[in-house]
Formats: sequence, C-alpha cells, structure tokens
Amino acid sequence: MGQDQTKQQIEKGLHLYQSNQTEKALRVWMRVLEKSADPAGRFRVLGCLITAHAEMGRYKDMLKFAVVQIDTARELEDPDYLTESYLNLARSNEKLCEFQKTISYCKTCLNMQGTTVGRQLNGQVSLSMGNAFLGLSTFQKALECFEKALRYAHNNDDKMLECRVCCSLGNFYAQIKDYEKALFFPCKAAELVNDYGKGWSLKYRAMSQYHMAVAYRKLGRLADAMDCCEESMKIALQHGDRPLQALCLLCFADIHRSRKDVQTAFPRYDSSMSIMTEIGNRLGLVQVLLGMTKCWMTQKELDKALESIEKAQELAEGLGYKLGLLKLHCLCERIYRTKGQQRELRDHVVKFHECVEEMELYCGMCGESIGEKNSQLQALPCSHFFHLK
Repeated sequence: MGQDQTKQQIEKGLHLYQSNQTEKALRVWMRVLEKSADPAGRFRVLGCLITAHAEMGRYKDMLKFAVVQIDTARELEDPDYLTESYLNLARSNEKLCEFQKTISYCKTCLNMQGTTVGRQLNGQVSLSMGNAFLGLSTFQKALECFEKALRYAHNNDDKMLECRVCCSLGNFYAQIKDYEKALFFPCKAAELVNDYGKGWSLKYRAMSQYHMAVAYRKLGRLADAMDCCEESMKIALQHGDRPLQALCLLCFADIHRSRKDVQTAFPRYDSSMSIMTEIGNRLGLVQVLLGMTKCWMTQKELDKALESIEKAQELAEGLGYKLGLLKLHCLCERIYRTKGQQRELRDHVVKFHECVEEMELYCGMCGESIGEKNSQLQALPCSHFFHLK
C-alpha cells in the first residue's frame, strides 16, 4: 500500500469513526498498519488507533500501539514524531494509573528539542504530567503543571487544550475541597464547548458536564448534579465511552448516597466497579470503595465497611494515592472510635497526620490543614496555596 492509498484509507477510517462505526474504523486502520509501506502513514494510523482505544477504555491496547509508534518514530528519525509518540506513551501510562512512569515519559518529551510542532505539544505534556502528580496527591506540582498547560493553551489559542485543563483543575479543586473553584473551572470548560466546540468531539461536552456534576454534588446541589451527570452519561453511552460511563455511574451512586438512599447507590457502585476493573482504572476503584464504605457505615455494618477499606487501602498503597490513604485512615478512625478499640484508633490517628504532613496540606498563613472542609483557597505564583480567609 503506497502513500496515497494509505492516506485515503486513514481518512476512510476517520469518517467511519466519527459516524460512530468504531469497529469498522478499527478494521480499516489495522489493515493499513499491516499493508502500508509508508512510515509516516503508519505513524498517523497508530495515532488514530491510540486515540480510539483510549476512548473505549482499552488502555492496554493503547499502550501496545504507543510502543509500536515509538519504533516507527525512530525509523522516521524526526524529533517531532518522537515527542508525539512519547506523549502517547505517557498518556497510556496515565490511563493505566502508572503515574511515576507517566511523569518520567513526560520529562523525556520536555527534554526533546524538536521544532515548533513538537513544542506545541508541550501543553498536552504538562497536562498529562499534572494529572499524574494529582494521582499521586502531589498537589503543588500538579498545580504548577496545570498552570503551565493553561499558559500554553492561551499562547497557542488552543481552546480544546484549555477545555481539558479546566476539567483537570475542576478535579484538582474538588480533591482539596475548594468547591467554588471545583465548579468554576468545568463551567468555564462548558462555555468553551458552547462557544468554540461546533466541530469538536462530543466527549468535551460530556467531560465538562461530568466535572460540573461532581462539584454540584459536593456543594449539595443534588438536582443540578443529577441533570449534568445524566447529560454526560447520555453522550458516554452513545459513543461507547466506557471510562466515562464508569465515572458517571460512580457519580450517580454518590448522589444517591448523599440523598441517604443507600439501596439505590449500591447497584450503581457495583456497575461502576465492574467497568473500572475491566478497563484498569485503579484510582477510580479506590473512589468506588470509599463510597461503598460510607454506605456500609450508614447502615452500621462496620465489619463490611472495614472489608471495603482493606481492599481500597491495598490499591491506594500500590498507586501511591496519598489522599485516598488519608481518607481511609479518617474512616477507620471513626469506625474504631464507635467500636471503642483504642489501640487501633490511635494507630489511624497517627497515620492520618503522617499523610497530611507528607502531602503538605497545610495553609501557609494560618497553619490549619487544607482539604478538611469546603473552603476557598488562593494559589500563589509559586503554586503554594492558602485559605482565602
């Protein structure tokens, strides 16, 4: 298959993919990969396969194609191709929750001295790196990366990147409990979709609605949360977006838990858990188990709650997800206080404070811990943050 035919077939695949015929598109692209003798065409078709597998939540396949793409980039001996392939490798690892590897591949990208094209990818590299630091609960470095990504988006007038960074910032502020900002950023993302997103994939709209739903729930605006989550889930189902379906199911379950409707929450946690397990989102699994633990505690089923905690703790330790561990110690503290088991209680109080210190979750002004309750935060140019009050 020559250069022109390769190009034609890639376009055919894209057309199929955009009209929701994913499996047909994959078959066309796989045929190009087998038959094409054009390395640049092979590189491009690998990019299509990587994106498609990412959106379906087939992260192991995504990683496999990213590795092949690096070999193709080396064959082409072009630093821009190499930067792009390392970014895809970083993003594959980010999706598989291999955060240390993600950071290391992102650093490789940033150290490559490509041309302007390669440097334009730096915004996406900074975003992926920020998501990985957030997965490790290294908040200051995550914020630095997100702000850098936002600067790249503004300088290159890249509205799609800006939209993705706003969603990540929403997630960031939801975790450290500044719920005003956790809502502000995904609302900004939704505005960008409305103003510029006519030709964009619907996943951008779905993503902003999901992050708005999370913030609305945390603010106690449960009807608004439900509306946004339903909108997001509708798009996720239309597009076969398994990762987003899992997140929406988790959000639905959390909304029902907030309404004290544990019976409706449990089946949604279960459905979310089975998709998260299938796609390999271990960070998501910790969130599901945290929600289930709180349900068991509401029902005074403390031994079942401790079973969920044990599973979540093993996952969180494997990931290096420090905020998850802090929340688990906090829940254990409440359980052992109720059970009157003083030794275990003391043990978890100590571990809780170790986590707070390790994450440096203290306000630089008042010295109180950050992320304990909803409070407005302000970040300094050095990415240290403190209570606005």
